[in-house]
Amino acid sequence: MRVRELMTGAPITVTPDAPVFEARQLMLKERIRHLVVTEGTRLVGIVTDRDIRLNLPSQATSLSVWEVNYLLAKLTVGKVMSRTVITVGPDREAHEAARLMLEHKIGALPVVDGDRVVGIVTETDVLRAFLKGAEQVAGLKA
Repeated sequence: MRVRELMTGAPITVTPDAPVFEARQLMLKERIRHLVVTEGTRLVGIVTDRDIRLNLPSQATSLSVWEVNYLLAKLTVGKVMSRTVITVGPDREAHEAARLMLEHKIGALPVVDGDRVVGIVTETDVLRAFLKGAEQVAGLKA
């Protein structure tokens, strides 16, 4: 199986200047944990729900609601994203993508074709492919 068969095409993206609060709302709305950060179609980073949570003020803050909102409005994705991104090509073997994710302890790999982002492979995609394969094997043996 190739990465292109496994990946989620047309990933949800944000720009580096997007406010962190908006990125968080988008992740909650779409029920995702990773956003690919792009400038045009070029990959510039990735931001995870963990990156965002680590940069939000603590619930125990002494700041007022207005101060917190002001700070959040100023905090952009570009300030909290990972700029060094491990990627995979769409024609690589899916098991190679899974190995990269395990070796680097990451939950997602942007899929790039040349300079263009064409998809994303997440832990969920890998698990879905594993389950499909296991069900096919079980179906053959049943």
